[in-house]
Amino acid sequence: GIKKKKLEGDGCTPEGTFSLGPLYYRSDRIKKLKTYFKPIPIEKDMFWSDCPQSEHYNKLIRFKDSSYESLYKIDHTYDIVIVINYNINPIVKGKGSAIFIHLAKKDFSPTSGCIALRKECFFEILEKLDTTDKIKIKSH
Repeated sequence: GIKKKKLEGDGCTPEGTFSLGPLYYRSDRIKKLKTYFKPIPIEKDMFWSDCPQSEHYNKLIRFKDSSYESLYKIDHTYDIVIVINYNINPIVKGKGSAIFIHLAKKDFSPTSGCIALRKECFFEILEKLDTTDKIKIKSH
């Protein structure tokens, strides 16, 4: 669900209006991108720290922290990822990390707080999305 007071590990999506961060993609799986974002290829050593005790919490890292999310996934959910700038400036430890827009699984199973889209929908939005656009996440 969507929560106003998100906490690390609660599986919820934060409510609010957020700017968008970097766009990461698997260059071995996606060859052409029409976007205003500067796409950054995902490499095997790219992780996102979700360890509230770490000084690297809620940041892209190039090593395995005590708790982390790998951006280089075997499944296709992170073939393309836009970071939602939630809990970024400032970063509050334990408030939640690694909130992304990414591809949905085939069965549309829930995420752990991210926004998951069908590949065709993601690409359609990506063509129109400007780097200054924001995402508004709101419960009904």
